[in-house]
Amino acid sequence: QVQLVESGGGLVQPGGSLRLSCAPSGSIFSINTMAWYRQAPGKERELVTTITITGGTTYADSVKGRFTISRDNAKNTVYLQMNSLKPEDTAVYYCNAKLQLRPFVISEDYWGQGTQVTVSS
Repeated sequence: QVQLVESGGGLVQPGGSLRLSCAPSGSIFSINTMAWYRQAPGKERELVTTITITGGTTYADSVKGRFTISRDNAKNTVYLQMNSLKPEDTAVYYCNAKLQLRPFVISEDYWGQGTQVTVSS
């Protein structure tokens, strides 16, 4: 069973940085768009950033200029570099990706288990 595995969350002071990583745990054929979402306590899950297979990116206004999404297609890994972190960035961050497990099979949505990011002094 393929899963998306995230790492890199933790506690950081305001103004600090963290880097999240996400990759599938098993064998896959290809990965299309990859994304990061987050969900703060008492709030709905929101889209933070996306990256296409060719490297095109989008960002939520709240993180523009502070967060950078990137991917290493050779490693099937997506990264989220988070700089100038603010207390309002505190949330569980989820990796999302459209995975094609085998040739000629449609891509399906997969989610990571979530990793906690806490920004606090």
